[in-house]
Amino acid sequence: MTLLKNFIALVVLVSSVAVIGCQSGAEEAREEARENLEQPTEGAIAPQKVNAGDQPVAVTAQNTAPAGPVTEMTFDHKDYDFGTVTEGEKVSHTYTFKNTGKEPLIISSAKGSCGCTVPKWPSEPIAPGGSGSIDVVFDSKGKPGKQAKRVTVNANTEPAQTFLNIAGVVEKDPNAPTKSTTPNK
Repeated sequence: MTLLKNFIALVVLVSSVAVIGCQSGAEEAREEARENLEQPTEGAIAPQKVNAGDQPVAVTAQNTAPAGPVTEMTFDHKDYDFGTVTEGEKVSHTYTFKNTGKEPLIISSAKGSCGCTVPKWPSEPIAPGGSGSIDVVFDSKGKPGKQAKRVTVNANTEPAQTFLNIAGVVEKDPNAPTKSTTPNK
């Protein structure tokens, strides 16, 4: 019986230490995020122009929400219908949001569902009560017909991913050359 009591006491002690350690770690993460509002962090993920297509990509390969405290991000709207455009046109739209939580908002990445949909997002933390925007460009070249694209935003929110949608119809360019259906001889 004494062995069982000692075991239970040990489990309680280890659990208490773990809880205290987690609480102090969370407070350290909050402080670090608050400091990042004033100083950019080394290795922060930000859009970069890196290739001939001049498309922003993340600096690191990991596209997940940062560890630490979570906050809330509220968008004015998450869906945008661009109507009808002619093939080859680029459609731009800005999604605005507000940090409605109590911690700094950190967007670690934003990625389009295909290479034709390119987002740009703020790399610096957004203070509680602050606002920001995500600019999305959809290139309709080679995309005739009804279109529905998605941008996945990863941030320190719960859930960690937020989805933005852009949709519309792309009509074929009437001045575009047509392909010949006559077989070569």
